[in-house]
Order: sequence, then C-alpha cells, then structure tokens
Amino acid sequence: MVKAIMHGCNGHMGQVITAICKEDENIEIVAGIDLNDSLPNDYPVYKSLAECDVKADVVIDFCNAKAVDALLDYCETTGTPVVLCTTGLSDEQFARVEEVSKNVAVLKSANMSLGINTLMDLLKKATDVFAEAGFDIEIVEKHHNQKLDAPSGTALALADAINEELDNSYVYKFDRSQERKKREKKEIGISAVRGGSIVGEHEVIFAGMDEVITFKHTAYSKSVFAKGAVEAAKFLAGKLAGHYDMKDVIAAK
Repeated sequence: MVKAIMHGCNGHMGQVITAICKEDENIEIVAGIDLNDSLPNDYPVYKSLAECDVKADVVIDFCNAKAVDALLDYCETTGTPVVLCTTGLSDEQFARVEEVSKNVAVLKSANMSLGINTLMDLLKKATDVFAEAGFDIEIVEKHHNQKLDAPSGTALALADAINEELDNSYVYKFDRSQERKKREKKEIGISAVRGGSIVGEHEVIFAGMDEVITFKHTAYSKSVFAKGAVEAAKFLAGKLAGHYDMKDVIAAK
C-alpha cells in the first residue's frame, strides 16, 4: 500500500482527497500538513513539514504557492516523490521544480483531470487541420470568484499544447483593450472569467469562415481533480527522479 502525506490536508481539496483515500485500499494518508489543525482527521496533522516525523512514499500537494518552496526543499532532502497540484507558481518556482526533479520524482500537471489531459491530445490533432486552414484560435476559461491567478494554468497548458503543434510560432494575447487593430493571424487569444462558484470551464474555439468548432470541458466538482491526484500519487510512488505529468499516469493504465 502507498503511504502518502497530504500537504494542505484541511483545505477543501485536501479533505476531498482524504475521503477518496479512505475508500481506496491501495493508498493511505499517514500524515497531514496544514496551519489549520482544527479539523478531525484519522491521521496526525502537523503545522509544517519540518515538524513531521512520519515517513511516506509520496507527498500529495494541494496547498498555497507560498508553501511550495519549503515543500520542494523537504522532498529533495528526504527523497520523497511529490504530486505538485498547487497553481499560481512563479517563474522562479517553476525553475526550482525542474531543478528538484533531477533528484526526486516530481509530477506537475496544470490540471489533474483525465478529461483535460485527453482534450490536449484532441487539440493537437485539431490544430493540424484547422490552423493550416486559417482558423483563428481563442481560449475562454471560467472559474469561481475566489481563484487568485488568471489565466488558469490549465488554459495556458491548452494553449501550449496547441502552440507545440505550430512550432511555438504563435503569440498569446491576454488583453485587447489597450490597442485598436485587427486580430493577428498567429495569435491565441486567452480570456479569463471569474464569478460565482464555477469549478472550472475551458472552451477552445477554432473560428473559420462560416464555421466554428468548439472543444469544451466542464468540471462540475473538484473531485475530478482529487481523483486524478490520488491516481498520480499511486503511480509516482517508487519512481526514479524525473519530471512526470498526467500523460505518464494515463499511459501507465
């Protein structure tokens, strides 16, 4: 059985993952990390990784970007693989992720959903057809009004998947309000909507002459991300150092 530390255990996602692991005979949460230790859990909760003396096969992280630096230091020092789900990381933190992955297994994916990761493959195939035919490409993402970063990491990952098929020759346009000019052909527009309790919605639009093709993914519950994180943790335990993502998890199924 895989033994996991839940980093951010008393946040919403931490509690969803805790519930999922209770029903999964192949993984067990043996310790939690959270500044808030007021919630009851079946495992000990520590305010920091520095205080935790429980050994585990993997860390599942759904916390805050501010806590990622200490998390990466811990995983590198102890050799503990980590499923890194926190979003909104800085360029410096992304560079640190790459550095740490040379010494320990790190799984970092912009979105843990099976559906989103399948969508990325579909978009690559669609791009080969529609971009060559002159279709414009736009991405619209929608999230709840408490989300701090915009655009979402998933929207950027979708754009990156498309741009890879275009030899990274397209630029990303995040704001059209500061200029008055026609849309450039080699750009991918990315728009962010924040409101209410929207869990997550991503829409990719290929707009051509007289026809529009739309790919859309809607998450109705955060459990889709939690389930993906648990599967990723079971996959990552015992893996050699390297930078993994959800494509590796899906390929191993």
